[in-house]
Amino acid sequence: MDRRTLIGLKDSARKTGGGGGGGGGAPQNSYLRLPTITANVRRVGGGRGVMTVETGVDTPDAALRTRVAQSQPRLRAAYAEVVQTAANALLPGAPPDVERLVAQLQAATDRVVGRRGARLLIGTVMVV
Repeated sequence: MDRRTLIGLKDSARKTGGGGGGGGGAPQNSYLRLPTITANVRRVGGGRGVMTVETGVDTPDAALRTRVAQSQPRLRAAYAEVVQTAANALLPGAPPDVERLVAQLQAATDRVVGRRGARLLIGTVMVV
């Protein structure tokens, strides 16, 4: 997936008025990008590697968006715990189970925020 294409679509929708509510105010950004989460993994030769996961949260509800923004440190801590647990369970040379990781990260999001409505978005999951 080419991110530049998605960014271009978002910019063109904003310029043409698509996605707006007809108000004169600035559009609200419902997406919150969080810092990359990293964890150590075992490699085939017995060495160490790194697993990185890019995350973000999309929250259309304004009140919940404020709660998500205020909960950023707790979200990062919960995500780090989930990613480290997944990295520890990863066999050397095996790919990560991204679907399971996403489900666990979404559950952590719901637990930290206190209710459903904030949708976890995954960018890249990489093991090097």
